[in-house]
Amino acid sequence: MAFAMPQEEAEPAKAAIKWATDINETVGTLTVAVKDMYGRDISGEVVITAFKPAGPGPFPVVILNHGRSATNRAEPPRFRYTQQARYFVRRGFAVFEPTRIGYGEKGTTPDPEDSGTCNNKSYAPMAEAASTEILAVLEYAKKQSHVDASRVLIVGQSVGGYSTVATAAKNPAGLVAAINFAGGSGGNPTERPGEPCQPNKLEKMYETFGASTKAPMLWIYTENDQYFGPRYSKAWHAAFVKAGGKAEYALLPAFAKDGHTLFASGMKIWEPVVSRFLDENGFPAAGK
Repeated sequence: MAFAMPQEEAEPAKAAIKWATDINETVGTLTVAVKDMYGRDISGEVVITAFKPAGPGPFPVVILNHGRSATNRAEPPRFRYTQQARYFVRRGFAVFEPTRIGYGEKGTTPDPEDSGTCNNKSYAPMAEAASTEILAVLEYAKKQSHVDASRVLIVGQSVGGYSTVATAAKNPAGLVAAINFAGGSGGNPTERPGEPCQPNKLEKMYETFGASTKAPMLWIYTENDQYFGPRYSKAWHAAFVKAGGKAEYALLPAFAKDGHTLFASGMKIWEPVVSRFLDENGFPAAGK
């Protein structure tokens, strides 16, 4: 894989993105090689949006992983999660948000995270491709002078949550803890509210991840998640823990019309839960 150092790059005029200068937003890229579900070799460019506190650091690092749109993977042009990034920057983290291969303005094809049709899912290649990219971004982050490579947190939402669990299972050096927000795949809130495709296969994947994961995790789901209903997230967590993984399961009350949006729109609800977990795992807020 080829690495590129962080650099500020002009966004396309059509995007009209206002840079988050208060948290020192920069953008970099790196090329990563992965395989898709058919075993084909894919090499693509990952765009990395980074944020950091003021000063030289070194700061603990968080890799923040996005989900997957079922309708338009070209949007947003690059993932930023600026409000969520501000929370982590306030906690003293340097934040790195990859836009993985198959998403954003770099193009939606090839798509190494394709997992097949609903009745014939193959979730393992998706996990392998995404976690390979996440680990490449982590190595990229560790090369930055302002980063403390020994203090790593990985966080993800939806498919990004599933990919976060897959990455934690590989026990990268420096990983202290990980957070899974509404992790899973194969959901469709319109056609199958709360009922993901072949959830038993996902349960088996989480069991496999649990057998090797050493870092503690926090799993956050909601009562009204329209992608992955509670009975599935509970079963996935139980399989993970039974296999040997250490994960706290937080099932939060129903949020808005679809609790799957909690990470994006319910920060005031999840911040106290996450803050406690960070405190307990060696990431106290500044001044504590």
